[in-house]
Amino acid sequence: MRLNLNDNLDTIIFAPMHRFLKVFFWGLLISFLGSLPMGTLNITAMQISIQETVQFAYYFSIGVVLVEIVYVRFSLVGINWVRKQRRVMKAMEWITLAIVLALAAGSFIAAMRENPDAKNVVLQNNMHRFVLGIMMSALNPVQIPFWFGWSTVLFSKGVLQPVRKQYNIYILGIGLGTLIAHTLFIFGGKLLVNKLNASQTYLNWVIGGIFTFTAIVYLIKILMRRDALKKVDDIKEEDILPNPID
Repeated sequence: MRLNLNDNLDTIIFAPMHRFLKVFFWGLLISFLGSLPMGTLNITAMQISIQETVQFAYYFSIGVVLVEIVYVRFSLVGINWVRKQRRVMKAMEWITLAIVLALAAGSFIAAMRENPDAKNVVLQNNMHRFVLGIMMSALNPVQIPFWFGWSTVLFSKGVLQPVRKQYNIYILGIGLGTLIAHTLFIFGGKLLVNKLNASQTYLNWVIGGIFTFTAIVYLIKILMRRDALKKVDDIKEEDILPNPID
């Protein structure tokens, strides 16, 4: 009788808990590693932390995470709708490119100013950094095919199942993973600047160079049709994830 009770507890409580933890871990790990390469969002978070405050940088990052989890949800249950928004996605890509170029130009302009504490002209506005994070993240449609691809892999391996609770815990892990990665940039950037005793001028030159490189790579992907739109077009009907059950 005791054996049966233990078996039931393991089946009812511990097995689902283990599965949820596994889904959470994979979401967190993929998101964390995917957010580590230098890009527009994490570098902007770092720049805000250095030139403004850590609090403002976290406002920005939370806005980024909020949009990301919405995009992940779309990649899980609304990919058919996304595939029909070709013009919107194409426009978003060109707007994103324009923003990255503006950030690069803003950093270079700040670097050439006589004021050593000058910051990127794009950041010289009264827009709340949370709203800025939402806007910049929303204009980055590459997140949709990225997360569709990884979700499909996890689904095929049996890690992720079409269950609403699993989708929710998966998205929670993804949001936390991105926030942890941004934390490394937020505090790592400040620590590096303090250790090197680097001036804002030097920092602006470096960040401007990173944004310029990012813009060039992004433009090449758009022109060579290796962008987010192409990845969404390549999604096959049979690969689309099933709607979740409760």
